[in-house]
Amino acid sequence: CIFGDGATNIGYFHEALNLSKAWGLRVLWVCENNKYGMGTTVERASAVLDIQQKAEGYAMKNSQVDGMDVMKVYEAAQEAINYVRTESQPYLLEAITYRYRGHSMGDPERYRKAEEVKKWQENDPIGIFNKYLLEKKIATRKTLDEIEARVEEEVLKAVEFAEASPE
Repeated sequence: CIFGDGATNIGYFHEALNLSKAWGLRVLWVCENNKYGMGTTVERASAVLDIQQKAEGYAMKNSQVDGMDVMKVYEAAQEAINYVRTESQPYLLEAITYRYRGHSMGDPERYRKAEEVKKWQENDPIGIFNKYLLEKKIATRKTLDEIEARVEEEVLKAVEFAEASPE
């Protein structure tokens, strides 16, 4: 079950964690903590800043991972899902990540500074994964550049299609 940090302040979240633990449900709860619920920082909206700690109130195993690193997320998810499957118990995994754009098209983004966004962009998940692929010799720079070019072309075609389509 995947949700954002803002959802953890709602009663249903706590009811769901409680029942999943009380009934021994095999659920992997994954919180994508991008630091903002709509336009409000986690610090302003939650008394608990590390979302993973909210699982402690239900005696639920939990952990936190760098959500900007796809391989770290993969490894943490593997560990968590193995626990859920073997122990028949729920687990909460918090992935710390960041959203570069506003929550919606109408979001004026007045709640954060450009420097903050730029800082996070320096640790972009695609760049981190590309570096991993190159270091492990899984891919070459040429291959990654070709993939990126194909993706750009596919996105441009999708935009052209959408713009040419009737309302």
